[in-house]
Amino acid sequence: MPSAEVAAAAERVFGERVGLAAEYARLLSTDGVVRGLIGPRETPRIWERHLVNCAVLGEIIPIGASVVDVGSGAGLPGIVLAVARPDLSITLVEPLARRTAFLSETVTALGLESTVTVVRGRAEDVVDGPPAGADVVTARAVAPLDRLAGWCLPLARTGGRLLALKGASAADEIAEHRAVVAGLGGADPVVRLCGTDLIDPPATVVEIVKERDFVPSRPKPSSRAAGPKRDAAGKSGGRGSGRGRTRRG
Repeated sequence: MPSAEVAAAAERVFGERVGLAAEYARLLSTDGVVRGLIGPRETPRIWERHLVNCAVLGEIIPIGASVVDVGSGAGLPGIVLAVARPDLSITLVEPLARRTAFLSETVTALGLESTVTVVRGRAEDVVDGPPAGADVVTARAVAPLDRLAGWCLPLARTGGRLLALKGASAADEIAEHRAVVAGLGGADPVVRLCGTDLIDPPATVVEIVKERDFVPSRPKPSSRAAGPKRDAAGKSGGRGSGRGRTRRG
């Protein structure tokens, strides 16, 4: 059970659905540990490190937004947001079968079927599917910012946002990958702090607005791919043509 301070924060972010959050915490601490989705050492701090830390992300998500959670894993932050914000429409994208199985079972157990969809696949594989065009794309502990932007921004609509939960190195990642993000169609990344009045330290979020679609350049075809050359009369030449040869013997 969380400390009194964390419990008070949980009641504020989950409201009347704090009981549903408690059931999710139980699933994470039991099935989640047994199935290798949560480390055993994480169990004592499920509430403060995982549930409340993810739930405060809802502060910067508009009402009624469509959300795609990339690399959802055990449902962090996707399922947490679905519990805290029933107004959101959330798609959980996860490539591993054992994780999608847990996610689907958890969605059913918590009664979230009307607002949460589980999709098995990598972000780059589902970019042309229903998850694309989301208002918000979320990710937590998935990859460095350059790769994350490459996977997540294509799933957002123009004007939509990537919200990446990061740690203390967020500013350094921005400095290192700012140019790559711009090349992928993203605006200059900004660090946002969520839950400043609830948790210490607050959750660190890197926000990137998608300004335009990124269309990768295609390599020019080689001379061989362009086909055999033709002379002025329109005849093809080359070794394989068999034309213009004199038979000896």
